[in-house]
Amino acid sequence: MSVLETIQDFDHRSLLLSQQSQSWGARHRRPISRTADGHWYLILGSALGLFSQSGAQFLTHMLVAFAVERTLYWSLKNSLKRRRPAAALPDFQSHIIASDEFSFPSGHTCAAFLFVTLLVLHFGLWFLPLYAWSVAVGMSRVYLGVHFPTDTVVGAVLGSSIALVTAQWFL
Repeated sequence: MSVLETIQDFDHRSLLLSQQSQSWGARHRRPISRTADGHWYLILGSALGLFSQSGAQFLTHMLVAFAVERTLYWSLKNSLKRRRPAAALPDFQSHIIASDEFSFPSGHTCAAFLFVTLLVLHFGLWFLPLYAWSVAVGMSRVYLGVHFPTDTVVGAVLGSSIALVTAQWFL
């Protein structure tokens, strides 16, 4: 079995197991996922930008980082064209209808990790516990059945990496 086939097999098995879970995350998957909808970053980022001492620097970094992230995310998603679980697995139904056709990488997870990494870089370790929220966002996308686990792992790495790479321009 090739590496890609092994990953695909892992993704399929993990996704199907997550659908059977009765954990706290599985029960709260929709509200957790909604906390990572795009408008919240603009609202929270603007508030921090306006009401903190280094807010202008943070807000500028956030806007540039999200512009880079959205460009890379869209390019990857539309060039790799990985089908979402409901399209890839027979008799599988997701719990929500995704906003686009392809699943790789997870945009919600990417944005969540990007935002939290920016918070940690600009405002310090006080924001480190928010990584738990970012992980919960990624898990919620799997529980909702719109992403495979590796979609969210790559989203987390991509979002964090963009924040760290763009930090050299702002910190």
